Amino acid sequence: MQNKTGIIGLTIVLALISLYYLSFTFVARNYKQNAEAYATDAQGKVDFTKKQRYIDSLWREDVYLGHTLQEVMERELGLGLDLQGGMHVVMEVSPTDIVRGLAGGNARSTQFQQALKRAAEAQKTSQRSFVDLFVDAYKEIAPNTRLASVFANSANRGKISSSSSDSEVVNMLNTEVEGAIDRAFEIIQARVDKFGVANPNLQRLPGTNRIMVELPGVENPERVRRLLSGAAKLEFAEVYTIQEIAPAIDQLAVYLAREDATKKVSPNPAAAATTDTTRQTGTSSLEAQLAQKSDTTAQADTSALASQSAALTNLFVPLPQGLGVYLKDTARASEILNRPEVRSLFPSDLVFSWERKGIEATNGQEILPLYFIKKPNGQVPMEGDVIVDATSDYDERGRPEVTMRMNGEGARKWRTLTANNVGRPVAIILDNLVYTAPTVQGEIPNGNSSITGSFTVEETKDMANVLKAGKLPAPTNIVEEAIVGSTLGSEAVTAGILSSVVGLIIVLVFMVAYYGRAGWIADIALFVNLFFLMGVMASLGAVLTLSGIAGIVLTIGMSVDANVLIYEGIKAEMEAGKPFRQAVTDGFKGALSAIIDSNVTTLLTGVILFIFGTGLVLGFATTLVIGLITSLFAAIFITRLLLEYYVRKGKTFTFSTSLTKNWFKDTKFDFVSQRRKFYIVSSAILAIGIGSFIFKGFGLGIDFKGGRSYVVRFDQNVSTDEVRQSMTTALGDAPEVKTFGGFNQVKVTTDYLIDETTPEADEQAKAKIMQGVAGIQGNSGEIVSSAKVGPTIAYDTMISAIWAVLLAVAVNFGYIFLRFRRLAFSYGAVAALFHDVIVLLAIFSLFNGWLPFSLDIDQAFIGSILTIMGYSMNDTVVIFDRIREYLNDKGAKKESIPTIINNALNSTLSRTAVTGISTMLVLVVLLIFGGEVIRGFTFSMLIGVIVGTYSSLFIAAPIVVDALQREQLREAASAPVVPVEAPVAGKKTKTIKA
Repeated sequence: MQNKTGIIGLTIVLALISLYYLSFTFVARNYKQNAEAYATDAQGKVDFTKKQRYIDSLWREDVYLGHTLQEVMERELGLGLDLQGGMHVVMEVSPTDIVRGLAGGNARSTQFQQALKRAAEAQKTSQRSFVDLFVDAYKEIAPNTRLASVFANSANRGKISSSSSDSEVVNMLNTEVEGAIDRAFEIIQARVDKFGVANPNLQRLPGTNRIMVELPGVENPERVRRLLSGAAKLEFAEVYTIQEIAPAIDQLAVYLAREDATKKVSPNPAAAATTDTTRQTGTSSLEAQLAQKSDTTAQADTSALASQSAALTNLFVPLPQGLGVYLKDTARASEILNRPEVRSLFPSDLVFSWERKGIEATNGQEILPLYFIKKPNGQVPMEGDVIVDATSDYDERGRPEVTMRMNGEGARKWRTLTANNVGRPVAIILDNLVYTAPTVQGEIPNGNSSITGSFTVEETKDMANVLKAGKLPAPTNIVEEAIVGSTLGSEAVTAGILSSVVGLIIVLVFMVAYYGRAGWIADIALFVNLFFLMGVMASLGAVLTLSGIAGIVLTIGMSVDANVLIYEGIKAEMEAGKPFRQAVTDGFKGALSAIIDSNVTTLLTGVILFIFGTGLVLGFATTLVIGLITSLFAAIFITRLLLEYYVRKGKTFTFSTSLTKNWFKDTKFDFVSQRRKFYIVSSAILAIGIGSFIFKGFGLGIDFKGGRSYVVRFDQNVSTDEVRQSMTTALGDAPEVKTFGGFNQVKVTTDYLIDETTPEADEQAKAKIMQGVAGIQGNSGEIVSSAKVGPTIAYDTMISAIWAVLLAVAVNFGYIFLRFRRLAFSYGAVAALFHDVIVLLAIFSLFNGWLPFSLDIDQAFIGSILTIMGYSMNDTVVIFDRIREYLNDKGAKKESIPTIINNALNSTLSRTAVTGISTMLVLVVLLIFGGEVIRGFTFSMLIGVIVGTYSSLFIAAPIVVDALQREQLREAASAPVVPVEAPVAGKKTKTIKA
């Protein structure tokens, strides 16, 4: 073995590096265990505040090799959301608002608004940028209008002018949109950094206006939604008092009374609570204010006034600052206040704003206060850009508050604003919600202020965080969301560990049972492979997910393939009479080509998975790609070093056991002559599958169709029909309900409010699901995980999946052609790939709804399709490599192509069987123990391995036979006719083809 010393040195260095990076994980876990032990009381209950205090006390202290505890925890091999719980969010920065802002006053034109609306609708089913879609729509609506006339304004001076061409304007728009998305990413990153989550993951998704955020361990999704999607638009505004707009309130009462004239009006419970609420706040009721006004109008109709007052108080509740509305009536109140005829009753610069938090009335209901904000020309006296610092603090009563410090310009504006409003309220508004509206007691000259109210410490921390990070350049909407509860995460850890250990043991035992002492060497190489795999993942900062564990388990099964190729080669050399030393050398040399080719095809597929995949698919691809590389190193170098050790010691051994020594020996299966029968069988299966595609279709996951899904766990077993009926009553439409991992657990999928991207819509949808859960009598339940995918991102995901599959086919076709230099091999490989994909799709279509786990077509399924394509190519390439070897053998020149290829198939049968069996064994383990989340994924992998093995033997190789025979016929037909003797009179000339 050449360069043995260098390989040993490299192995030692890799081992030390892996051990170094993995050590951070062990140290971090040890400190976490110590913190939990410190915070656990005698009853076994953990005080999480105390646990966090323990960790915080060591956060900046050196604890390991000069690294602080913070640095140690940042370097540990982190667990993904599916293993420890947490929240995955994909946010979309709204290009609509960016383009609208760049247009300035021209954005109010009807043509501009129509173009924006068309572009937003077109983006749901298009891969093009929003700017291009908007420009196309605008040109259709206003074909003779130059874009410069719309966007050339003072705000864009220096970027474009009134004489700029349309292409220059488009470039400016794309630059500004891209810049706004970059700024949004930086601001969201700053917010997340202050959030206090270990190992958060933020990515700007390439080629899109989307940002992915993963926050492991968070247990308050509402808080995360507010933190991420809030624009942090801070405003300081003057407020109209109730006395100033009393005439408008009177007119509103008349309007409501007129609307109710044809309806039977029944008093709202608000009337009963009003007196008590008013007594608490120390102000006169609205009825009293109206009565005082009626005293000045001697001729007023008392009954009319009473009906107007009733109509008003039937919806609105009098409060100190003006009016409030019961929380359940806010949607109706907002709709009425936004009617043009109602807006016209109030001053033109008045804006209605709700308070962020409601107050509780004496009848137990919640009232949301309504403020009348003064915004001349839509502007406020000052905004949040003057804030230079914001901190969470406590007021003189010990209540949490946010203190703010302003710059010089802000201090001057604040002094003017407070001086002009002494004795009047000034509202502090964040993202269009009033957080506080204190009455100004006197001029505030120093530029310091605070936001007070009934806040928690978490709320003031988040508020200070977003104010310091700054205002987002455009609204951000959550278009995809997944929440995994900590309970489900701990169960996934158990399932992952169990499946890994059982899968490893089965493969270890199988290798020893089949190869004897050589199997022990393969097992040692397998352990080295796993050690390097975990070390590389830790050094790269990768996150271990449940799908990643699936990738590791599959790597265990597939990593024996290289050892099998080597061992089968050595066995063949020893059977040819070569001594052990020479057989080892020649066996490695002969197997190297097949090892490289087969692993490169799988690696190419893994890279495509890594590029196009997200979530479950990305975690799987990460471990698969790293595992392929480390398994190659272990098989080629570690196995070789161990075998060389036996050679130096003068020892020898066989590569079989007494049980397996005659398995697959001198097999004479005739694969090729029966190929037309297999063509017919496969064609029949494909025809049935295509028929199922047409008439039955597929069950699409929310990845591809959009929607909301919830995994609900009940205390007792529950039927899907019962859940569906209860959910239909709650949602108003029948959702999809499937059993998920047990008869007491279901997965509910619905499109309820899927087009709404606000946090309020998410909470409303969750409330409806819980209403449906509550409707099942005598069986309580809880939501253990949830997911949301908007229609736009669902379309993009589907298109990306299609491109990924097509790219995988093209890449493998090209690689096979480059390596084998004959189109016959490429045709056979691609035909086998399409065969495998269509058969797998057929099974998922035919058996959808019949098996006790999900067979939805989603990203995970596409990931399994791509992986199976890689496995099938791995299998096919090994066979092709042997076919090429036999075709190039001089001794085989006299044999027919079917005979040569049949011999090649028989010679690789042992390797095909051993690799297939070991891979299928670990997949069966995954299917049983791996957990519900990856069960459909594992099932498709298992079926794919079976179909892939079949297609390599009975589809790919026979197609090569037919293609090569056609090549021979074409060559024979095109060969020139050469005379072999001079023509003789009266005698026919003999000719042969060259």
